[in-house]
Amino acid sequence: MARPRLLRRCLLAALSAVLAGSAMAGPAHADSPEVSAAATFSDTFDGPAGAAVDPGKWQTETGDNVNNHERQYYTPGTRNAALDGQGHLVITARRENPANYQCWYGTCQYTSARLNTSGKFAAQYGHVEARMKIPRGQGMWPAFWMLGTDIGQVGWPDSGEIDVMENVGYEPSTVHGTLHGPGYSGSGGIGAAYSLPGGQAFADAFHTYAVDWTPDSITWSVDGTVYQRRTPADLGGRKWVFDKPFFLILNLAVGGYWPGDPDGSTSFPAQLVVDSVSVTTGNTPAGGAIRGLAGKCADVAGANPANGTPVQLHDCNGTPAQQWALAADGTLRALGKCLDVTDHGTADGSTVQLWDCTGGANQQWAVSAAHDIVNPRADKCLDVTGNNPANGTRLQIWTCTGGANQKWTVG
Repeated sequence: MARPRLLRRCLLAALSAVLAGSAMAGPAHADSPEVSAAATFSDTFDGPAGAAVDPGKWQTETGDNVNNHERQYYTPGTRNAALDGQGHLVITARRENPANYQCWYGTCQYTSARLNTSGKFAAQYGHVEARMKIPRGQGMWPAFWMLGTDIGQVGWPDSGEIDVMENVGYEPSTVHGTLHGPGYSGSGGIGAAYSLPGGQAFADAFHTYAVDWTPDSITWSVDGTVYQRRTPADLGGRKWVFDKPFFLILNLAVGGYWPGDPDGSTSFPAQLVVDSVSVTTGNTPAGGAIRGLAGKCADVAGANPANGTPVQLHDCNGTPAQQWALAADGTLRALGKCLDVTDHGTADGSTVQLWDCTGGANQQWAVSAAHDIVNPRADKCLDVTGNNPANGTRLQIWTCTGGANQKWTVG
């Protein structure tokens, strides 16, 4: 990333707490139940105003962060992280220090909160998203991100870090998505930015920030619009460390090398309002194949992630072009995009394609116990055209007949 981030946010006090068995649960491991392939996580933050987050899902980190020269102290309790009674988690940064917390630079000037799911939930692959309204202001640094559960064994950056969304206050219209790993950490992270059109500010409304994560592929989107996809080919021979479990983190930092410190224009308290967080791997492991006629797979032609790429039948080969996840919103996703009925068609013979996820009814699918994949609006089944098992046969929707060309095994 072009912005100068000399060191990342693996703050010493919080990391020590994550690794300590007494203060916090230890990192999850690949053989623990919560990281099974079908693991799902959802929190809509329902509860009375002022209540703490669900302790079965989240733990609160405490301490400061000398590594990034951030200014806040992450506090326990509910003053800086609490439910609002309207289905939101509110993380509040305040210009205060009533408990006389001490930071790397002396008496702390600000308090805030950082939550994670280490030891509570971790997943390997899936659709990971948060719907949030971020704060505005110079020096604000909200983030939704992930760390490898093996950080206690291998350290950072070898653990890997997936930044689903970061914003720095001096860029009100822009968010960033980044990968960090061995040889590409800090300011050398691999990532891209996404900006709203027309100078809109992210702080003005809720937006959904997501990654679609499959073996050897991570794709970022904002409100369903894909803006970046990364694979091992982007790392220039450096090690890809993202085929293992990761846990989730939400935080609101104040100041630091990248955003700079607050100034006279910055208003406090500042709030990161989180409407929901979810991780979905569907009915099968994320990246699972959809097998149909003659044992062949639903396949994105040429592994091309461009809008409008045909979805076809092809010999199963285990590539990302055949790795589909059924997301919580009813979409089927591959290569970071959605299975889409072309031109919103509902008639027999309407073809299907890959397209940016829009939330439209033409991208909704239901997998039945009878092995049908149905578009509910059209009330039609995913169908192999002409009952033809040849490679390259286009998939379409058709009135459900119970035929072999409409039967699919997901996973």
